[in-house]
Amino acid sequence: MAEDARTQGNPVDWLLEPNDIGVRYLALRDLAKADAGELTAAKKAAHTKGPIAAVLSKMDKEGFWVKAGAGYFPMYTGTVWSVILLAQLGATIDMDERIATACAYILDHSLTKYGQFTGNGLPSGTLDCLQGNLCYSLLDLGCTDPRLDKAYEWMARSVTGEGIAPMTDKKAKIRYYAGKPGPVFACSGTYKKPCAWGAVKVMLAFSKLPVEKRTPLMNNAIKTGVDFLFSKDPAKADYPIGYSPKPIGKPSGNWWKFGFPNFMVSDILQNAEALARLGYGKDPRLANAIKLISDKQDSQGRWSMEYSYTGKTWIDFGPKKQPNKWVTLRALRVLEAVR
Repeated sequence: MAEDARTQGNPVDWLLEPNDIGVRYLALRDLAKADAGELTAAKKAAHTKGPIAAVLSKMDKEGFWVKAGAGYFPMYTGTVWSVILLAQLGATIDMDERIATACAYILDHSLTKYGQFTGNGLPSGTLDCLQGNLCYSLLDLGCTDPRLDKAYEWMARSVTGEGIAPMTDKKAKIRYYAGKPGPVFACSGTYKKPCAWGAVKVMLAFSKLPVEKRTPLMNNAIKTGVDFLFSKDPAKADYPIGYSPKPIGKPSGNWWKFGFPNFMVSDILQNAEALARLGYGKDPRLANAIKLISDKQDSQGRWSMEYSYTGKTWIDFGPKKQPNKWVTLRALRVLEAVR
């Protein structure tokens, strides 16, 4: 582990406590390198008795949550957000057929024929954060539907601009729209400037795609994204983000608030995760962010919940300003990735 990527105490033992079924499974899988039998048992428990089971219990038999359709609303209990949450909880298709049903429902109702994931079922409803979130979530859930390949291709084109007409060319079959007005993560929420939250989601999605599946177009998109995320010090996060007439001004304070789960908002921890997974864990440009992450741990090596969705999604994951197992799991994964 890099010099600044240190942990205090032994937080992994804390994550492995048997009373927290969901986080224990992921800690065994990602940090403790458990033997196959122990990991299989933990995975089964997480799907049948843990938070995964709780989310699935709210799903309609057709594959949606709350109401039929594209599933962006209501935030954060609609189909889109429930699928994203399941992925972050470590759910997989092979453990429960309902997960496969949910993946198929998203592809049937939230994906256009051109490859955009949308909030309204139309090409105009696409956003980088939504595209990245759903691409990596479906991949993590074990979805192998070829339509997901098309979504990855659109995502790459949306970054580089290759094969996509300008927003003003309304006769073009594939073009940019007001919400997603141009390449390099342009977003209406940042006054057509690049949205770094969206960039992080897109780069995280590409980082999870096996290298052998990355086309030259995707590699160009990855380079564009990495260059953008390193155009600023990730620890300072002074990207053009937020609803402001001057989007290049003060960065959103949410960058420094680590939480769980991750939905629309990105934080420095998720940015570091994406860059580390893409092979930049030892890049000196990431060093300040890794030190910032390490410095946030307490004397027992734990990280606190700073950004919470308590009362907004299906499950609460702990109070704010208290040591939190899910946030600690996220941080330890990143520090492990930069070893």
